[in-house]
Amino acid sequence: MNKDKQAGANMIKMTDIRKVYNTGSVKFEALRGIDVDIKDNEMVAIVGPSGSGKSTLMNLIGCLDTPSAGEYHLQDRRVEKLSPNQLAEVRNRDVGFVFQAFNLLPYSTAYENVELPLLFAGANNKERKSRVTELLNRVGLGDKMANKPTEMSGGEMQRTAIARALANNPRLILADEPTGNLDTKSGKEIIKIFHELWKAGHTVVLITHDMSIAGDCQRVIKLKDGLIDNGNGNGNKMV
Repeated sequence: MNKDKQAGANMIKMTDIRKVYNTGSVKFEALRGIDVDIKDNEMVAIVGPSGSGKSTLMNLIGCLDTPSAGEYHLQDRRVEKLSPNQLAEVRNRDVGFVFQAFNLLPYSTAYENVELPLLFAGANNKERKSRVTELLNRVGLGDKMANKPTEMSGGEMQRTAIARALANNPRLILADEPTGNLDTKSGKEIIKIFHELWKAGHTVVLITHDMSIAGDCQRVIKLKDGLIDNGNGNGNKMV
């Protein structure tokens, strides 16, 4: 993999991002003021131990949550200023999600699972059929369109999830421990697909505990105790 591939303008720009969770009378600061820049068409891994803040950061990047303080620009949009409906639009149009647990609809076929974001986007039947067929063929599941998740292997379910994430052709692919429930062979095949997506022009952000996966990315963002870990034991805001 060519780690010297040039990335473009900012896809993600986060400035002094903080996230505080209130649990009764207890406040927990999951992110303590970090700055993160990720370029368009960059492949980045976010790593860190349990409780480091990486899941919180993933939720903020994917607009599943909003920061308590700080500024977040996704492409040219100021995310923390958006309404709930606008955030839902961003999630459906601009971000493709891939989760460790696949999050497929269990009683729907691979075709129907991939079709769902296109239904939300208002695509007509012809457009949906063409796009779903293209994507399932792209991830090697052209012969599994009628299969339900219970009729697939873990690797096939994750391939379906990747196809679904690509349905509306988002610039940003956000994957949370995408190989966590897979055997080694299937995991390598899934990471190969992410590399291909990056080479095709997508921005890919992987949340992972696997340093072998992180090492194949262009850049690694390490989190510790809600701060960027610069490797010398002290938190650092910038990455």
